[in-house]
Formats: sequence, C-alpha cells, structure tokens
Amino acid sequence: MALSTTVSQKKLIKRKAPRGFLKRLFKQRKPHLRLETNSDLLVHLNCLLFVHRLAEEARTNACENKCGVIKKEHVLAAAKVILKKSRG
Repeated sequence: MALSTTVSQKKLIKRKAPRGFLKRLFKQRKPHLRLETNSDLLVHLNCLLFVHRLAEEARTNACENKCGVIKKEHVLAAAKVILKKSRG
C-alpha cells in the first residue's frame, strides 16, 4: 500500500500562535530590544498575511499558465511581485 502525499483530514491544525518560540527568538537575536507584550502576535499575524498574499498570487500565476498545480516557479514569481509591492 503506497503512502498518500495528501494531508489527512483527521490531522488537527494548531489554532494558537507559537508565542514562546517567537519571544525566545527575539531575545536570542535582538536582546537589547524592548518590545510590547503582544508584539509577538503582531509578527505572527504579519507572517500569516504574507503567506496568504503569496498563496493568492501563486494561484493567480498558476491559473494564467493554465496549470492546475502551483509549482515552485509560480511561488517564486509571486514572491517577487509581493516584495516589489511592499517596498514601493
């Protein structure tokens, strides 16, 4: 029996942000920063929004190329577009 490459429907998705990991990462990389209590949540939200925009743009690129599957090339092209928009 071959292993399935799709994600099982029974797998639970984490609903909470990895706050401890983010706080620890900030302290290790930039120990001199004084951050607000919920700044780690803002960073996590910003990351989620970026991934959402990236997925939408990659899906658009795949549809333009008449491809049913989002490939690495679609994601890289989408990342260039999104980063160019964010930098102005």
